[in-house]
Amino acid sequence: MPNLSAFISYAFITSFTPGPNNIMSMTNATKYGFKKSLPFNFGVFIGFFLIMLVCSFFSITLYSLIPSIKPYMTIIGAAYILWLAWKIFNSKPHSIDEEGKTVMGMWSAVILQFVNVKAILYSFTILSTFIVPYYQSWYSLLIFSVLLAFVGFASTCCWSLFGSVFQKLFIKNEKTVNVIMALLLVYCAVSLFM
Repeated sequence: MPNLSAFISYAFITSFTPGPNNIMSMTNATKYGFKKSLPFNFGVFIGFFLIMLVCSFFSITLYSLIPSIKPYMTIIGAAYILWLAWKIFNSKPHSIDEEGKTVMGMWSAVILQFVNVKAILYSFTILSTFIVPYYQSWYSLLIFSVLLAFVGFASTCCWSLFGSVFQKLFIKNEKTVNVIMALLLVYCAVSLFM
């Protein structure tokens, strides 16, 4: 049996700290409200669930491959995160015309998970440390994948809620908020190489 408190602490701390998913969730909710940020959050859930499944069922293979593919995944992930930062930095001020649009939709969020090095390394680490040594049945791995994807979904929803609660303040200072969010994403991209 794994150390349950260490498992829960690692899962929640890693999921709720700033990263591409959380920052983009907050940005969507800040611009368009909590409800319109939900498709992105559902996309994070789906994409993260898929990543967890892949890591679960191929953890032994991934363990031997991660050192050789990590540099390429890091470069691709950092480039995508920098592109997101550029989009936020250059976004136009919020207007009534944008009410039906979202910064990123569900499928963009699903794709983000496959280049989100934080999510991939998190999945691999939590699985290889806390789950696979103790549980190897397909059913157990499926349950843990759903559970951990739900923790990620709860995290993005919390960040979205934060963005929507402070929506008026953020819209009033939109350029400053966009610069801060873009810089946080740049930090996420740079931290991949540290």
